This record gives sequence, C-alpha cells and structure tokens, in this order.
Amino acid sequence: MIVEYIRYRIPGERQAEFEEAYRRAARFLAGAPQCADYELSRCADDPACYTLRITWTSAKDHLEGFRGGELFPAFLAEIRPYVGMIEEMRHYEPTAVRGTGAAVPTLYEWAGGTEALERLTERFYETVLADELVGPLFAHMDPEHPRYVAMWLAEVFGGPARYTGERGGYPHMLRMHLGRAITEAQRRRWVNLLADAADAVGLPDDPEFRAAFMGYIEWGTRLALANSQPGATPMEQAPVPHWGWGVAPPYRG
Repeated sequence: MIVEYIRYRIPGERQAEFEEAYRRAARFLAGAPQCADYELSRCADDPACYTLRITWTSAKDHLEGFRGGELFPAFLAEIRPYVGMIEEMRHYEPTAVRGTGAAVPTLYEWAGGTEALERLTERFYETVLADELVGPLFAHMDPEHPRYVAMWLAEVFGGPARYTGERGGYPHMLRMHLGRAITEAQRRRWVNLLADAADAVGLPDDPEFRAAFMGYIEWGTRLALANSQPGATPMEQAPVPHWGWGVAPPYRG
C-alpha cells in the first residue's frame, strides 16, 4: 500500500463548492480497484487548508492504473478548477510505527485481560476434549495448551506480546497446524464450542465486542483449516496478527 497526500489552500468563498466537487469526484475513487480508501479533511486551525488522503494499492497502480484508466478523466473534470491550489502532492510509504491510543480500549482490555482469556480457554478445552468430533485432534494435548492459547489471544487482541516473546510467535503457531488435515466440520464445531465457552465464562456479550471477537475466530480458523491441509505451503514468516474493532488487518511484509 502507498498513501498519497494532496494539500490544498482554498479561499473561504470557494470552500463550499470545493467540498461539493470532491463529493462528486469521490464516486470515481470509490469505483477504482486501485483505491483502498480516501478522506478529505479540513484544518481546524487554518480553515483554508485541506488535505486529501488516498490509500492506493501501489504507486504504480495509482499513476498507471487509475490515471490511465477510464475513471480518471471524469474524476479530474470534477476537481480541475482546484488543481492550481495544490500546495503538495506526494506518495508516502507507511512505517512500522502505528497503533491506537488509550481513548479506545483494546479488545484485550474489553474482554477482561489475561485472567478472562484464561478462564475462556480452560472452559473451552474441557468441552473440546469431551467432543467426539474435535476431541481426537487434541488427544495428546499439552496440559499447558489452554494457557498458551490464552496467551496467543491476548497478543492478537492488543495485550502483552508474550506469545511472540515466549512461544515463538506466528511461526510456532503455524507449526501446530501443519499436516493436521482439519475438516470444515471440525472447524465449525471448534468455533461453536468457543462461542459457547465465551457465554459460559461471562465474556462481554455486547454486539460490538462479540462481532469483533467472532470475526477473528472465523478468520483465524479458516486460515488454520487451509494451512493444515496436505501439501499446503503457507507463508512461514509473519507477525502475530493484531485484531481490533474493525476489519481484518492486512499483513505488510
């Protein structure tokens, strides 16, 4: 991904028409397969200053794909009157410095921290071992396995990075699934038993938390299913995913 920033200085008498022009132009960005997202912001301290942020799949996709495509002429026609008011137009590469502030609690904090996740996994694996469909997958489970899974979930949901520091991170988790030939029926049973365990131990049941929580469980178990198949060649080196209140995080190598 690459982020383009376009900074404008728009006189006060033209700001309303400028914003309206970008409302019209935005539909061409929304329809562009090279565009991931966009946002037009107005400076609160200097109202004449506007910044348009566009995330492109790559600089080449922007400069050759979008600008060379059928949507660009109509997009340009809407914003052409303001091209001369551009003060900066550049591409920026994201760095590893990113995150969220304390104003929004992490899923780890909302769930109740490590203690709540350990309660969850203890209850969950009690039911797993007794289940005739998924139980055989865990017949020789390490007694510490529930605690390790709680450690993984804690790191995924924004808590301490102990699974990376103490267990080897993503590569170790991947090795636990290679060659296991998990079936779709087993995956679904695993998901259902975890949802039942979350209810049983009193994890937060507000729709926002459960949607994010179960979204990760669906995403993670589908990856585990694919990685477990004979002949699978998954990516071997990746960070532990960090899951928030929104959509699945893309991996940036």
